[in-house]
Amino acid sequence: MNHTASQNLFQRAQKIIPGGVNSPVRAFKAVGGNPIFIKSAKGAYLYDVDGNQYLDFINSWGPMILGHSCEMIQDAIKEALPHSFSYGAPTEREIEMAELIISMVPSIEKVRLVNSGTEATMSAIRVARGYTGRDKIIKFEGCYHGHGDSFLISAGSGAITLGVPDSPGVTKGVAQDTLTAPYNNLAAVENIVNANEGQIAAIIVEPVAGNMGLVTPAPGFLEGLRELCTRSGIILIFDEVMTGFRLAKGGAQELYGITPDMTTLGKIIGGGLPVGAYGGKKEIMDVVAPAGPVYQAGTLSGNPIAMAAGVIMLKFLSKHDEVYNYLHNISDKLVTGMRDNMQTLGMNFTINQVGSMFSLFFTRQEVKDFESAKTSNLDLFGRYFNSMLNRGIYLAPSQFESLFLSTVITDELADQYLEANLASLRELKNYL
Repeated sequence: MNHTASQNLFQRAQKIIPGGVNSPVRAFKAVGGNPIFIKSAKGAYLYDVDGNQYLDFINSWGPMILGHSCEMIQDAIKEALPHSFSYGAPTEREIEMAELIISMVPSIEKVRLVNSGTEATMSAIRVARGYTGRDKIIKFEGCYHGHGDSFLISAGSGAITLGVPDSPGVTKGVAQDTLTAPYNNLAAVENIVNANEGQIAAIIVEPVAGNMGLVTPAPGFLEGLRELCTRSGIILIFDEVMTGFRLAKGGAQELYGITPDMTTLGKIIGGGLPVGAYGGKKEIMDVVAPAGPVYQAGTLSGNPIAMAAGVIMLKFLSKHDEVYNYLHNISDKLVTGMRDNMQTLGMNFTINQVGSMFSLFFTRQEVKDFESAKTSNLDLFGRYFNSMLNRGIYLAPSQFESLFLSTVITDELADQYLEANLASLRELKNYL
């Protein structure tokens, strides 16, 4: 494929934008080469500035569950546009969006709309601290909750060691209030809680982790977190920015039957436009200003264009159970086909899947946490990514990201993906 125009744009971008991109993973540093600049998208396809076409398997990192440029959502946006783009004042659609979220996610009794998943998680942590009067939080290694200071922390040696900043600009003071544990390790969490009795405000977790590649919760892990939080007066926060309305109408909490105290949302609730939300039990959410003393605000929160897109998306999903059945079935077909291809070629691999999210790891180990995810052969993944890209398949440009399917991936397109997968794996086999 010819990527001359993309290369020229990247050179131009690097002069004025840090790293030439507005979000780090887009730079392709994890896979080698330069990023592809997209011009348009429709249905299952992306089109770059050089005129190349790609089958898209990240769907803007999850929100395009119905495919790109969905006409139903386009129509909703067109209807809203003549009324202006932002008011900085309340609208009826904000209420409609809140009512839809509450009806679909039973753990949420009240909800506040914001502009991104990062805003949602930052706000949820502040509310949990304000409600409990405690300072410390627990997060899990490899779980990403946006770029808020409290979340950019890695563990020191040992499960109960205080965190150290994982990014310059994050202060030691913030790091000291963030404790980390390995994902799927309930015993480590219990040790941290016992060592910091009465000091933990919240445990925040991706109920299905999607930011170290896809990692599923071990049996009893989420149940154990729920019991521990109830026993210790800790707020359990499910970060469902990725999984909300994707794995089920009620997200991962519906799929696994676990009720958190608070939930953060994003992506799908904007129909592809920037949006976020956090919500939970009434008594917790009532500490948020102006009802209570915990301050959080945003001029563009509840933006009318984003609300128009999100409301029509959630209305559709609320009425169509077949969306999830279809996504699960087409994902099963892809994952089964990939496993067959790799077994035929005798390659070491692990594939994790939940519903319409999955990840391929080039390791023979079971991938159950960040340490096991890091055993994947990153060089091999980079070669695989570029081989698939050259065959017109657009994957996440990092081993440590999940893939997301949309309803516009047909059986025929799944077959096309599997053909490219087999050809790329054979190419890697020759390399090995």
